[in-house]
Amino acid sequence: MSEHTEKDGDSSHMQGLFRKRRVPAYLWVTLGIILLTVLLHIIGISDDLVNVSLVYLFPVLVSAVYWGMGPAVYAATLSVIMFDFFFVPPYLSFTVEDLRYLISFVVYLAVAIMTASLAGRLRQQLDRVESREATTKALYDLSRQITAISDLDTLLDNMTSHISRMLGNPAVIYLPDSQGELKLWASSGSGADSEKSIWGGHSSELAIAGWVYKNGQIAGQGSPMLGKSSGLYVPLRTEDHIHGVLAVDMTASTMEKQQEQRLLLEACGSLAAGAIARVKLAEEARLAQVTAESERIRTALLDSVSHELRTPLTAIIGSATGLIENDHLFTSEDRKELTGNIRDGALRMNRLVTNLLGMVRLESGMLQLNRKWCDAGDMISIVLAKIREFSPQREITVQLPEEPVFFYGDEVLLEQVLVNVVSNAIKYSPEGSKVTIQVSEDKHAGSLLFIVDDQGVGISEAERHKIFDKFYRSPSTLHITGTGLGLAICKGVVEVHGGTIQAEPNSAGGTRIRIDLPAGTEELPLTCSVQGEAGE
Repeated sequence: MSEHTEKDGDSSHMQGLFRKRRVPAYLWVTLGIILLTVLLHIIGISDDLVNVSLVYLFPVLVSAVYWGMGPAVYAATLSVIMFDFFFVPPYLSFTVEDLRYLISFVVYLAVAIMTASLAGRLRQQLDRVESREATTKALYDLSRQITAISDLDTLLDNMTSHISRMLGNPAVIYLPDSQGELKLWASSGSGADSEKSIWGGHSSELAIAGWVYKNGQIAGQGSPMLGKSSGLYVPLRTEDHIHGVLAVDMTASTMEKQQEQRLLLEACGSLAAGAIARVKLAEEARLAQVTAESERIRTALLDSVSHELRTPLTAIIGSATGLIENDHLFTSEDRKELTGNIRDGALRMNRLVTNLLGMVRLESGMLQLNRKWCDAGDMISIVLAKIREFSPQREITVQLPEEPVFFYGDEVLLEQVLVNVVSNAIKYSPEGSKVTIQVSEDKHAGSLLFIVDDQGVGISEAERHKIFDKFYRSPSTLHITGTGLGLAICKGVVEVHGGTIQAEPNSAGGTRIRIDLPAGTEELPLTCSVQGEAGE
């Protein structure tokens, strides 16, 4: 596009230069023909009239190519005069001995003018071809650039800037707002200028743009409609819709260039309309995808929650009904078992509600960390207390460093993470299997590592990343109840802390969940250090 601008600028500059220097062009033609006449006498071919007449065609062609038709006709006339005066007898006289020379002069002058005309037309055609080539290249570059833009405001800013550079005039784009009223949306002027201080922001210009938008017709300077206005307004039309209006200030353009600029502006308008339609369709597709995904998540959530709530509620209602209606039939051990069922169902429902609330906080961006110094050993103890009620048939082993390990984080959220990970290890491993919890610290890297190993069914390599997605359930574990939210919440909480969580194969069979957390860069409080020494 810069090439197109430079070519247009050079062409305008050269045309103005030729108009201002028309007299020097005629002077150069005169000097050239005089020097050519002297040269012909010096080389001694003045008697060969045929060759002399052909040589005199050379300045005519040069004048037609470089200075246009006027200097070419002048060169042809002067060539005839010089030919008659110096080469046709009687010499040094405008009279001729043979009247047939007059016919030759007329024929020569006609041939010279026709040759000059053809050379001039060829030059004009070459200029038009170069201009069209530059225009095509500019439109191609513009099309290629806007294809990669997906944001509407960025797209319009780029369009107005490039069109302004191509035409050398200010350009603006009008689009309708949410109420359907046409507004100045993008301008090639400075972003710091107010809307009314730039071209295109005045009420008269907005009125013309509004008419073009409603009627779908070109209006403004150089067009049949509103031809006295300062700008040219082109509707941004696709097959079945008008998206807006593209306008360019044409006051600085000459009459000769307005037709060419109108064609270029119409081509730019077609590109802009297609690009705007593409961006809007992409946005609509994205919204449709988000809506479909939200509907899928809502359906999955309702299915999972209804299934997860039904099981503990059934246990609670059955146990409570038995105690109320047949209390006299149960022994103390039976009553203890039934109340235990009620408590286990309530704890299961509490975990489900906790996970749902955690996911809501993560998705809404409302999760706020309450960081403080935490003792990893105390946290493991709390986690074991929470899972003890539903892990009577598992052997749980904890491996802690000899020295107390402190790290900086949200204790409540990280306890929920470990409860979800350990409860999954218990849920998906057979009775009597072993679950191992390991804690280690890398002081050089400033990180803390939690590892939970189980001896369950394991996870295939293709699913090791999917298990952290919301509502994902492995096909091999669909017979086990679950919502598919636990590990997704773990991933969100760990990443908010600046850590990572990943699934790996356990060398002893089963799955290993690895959690890496930053230990914290703040200085450890003195109270934590004293407690650590006392614990030792």
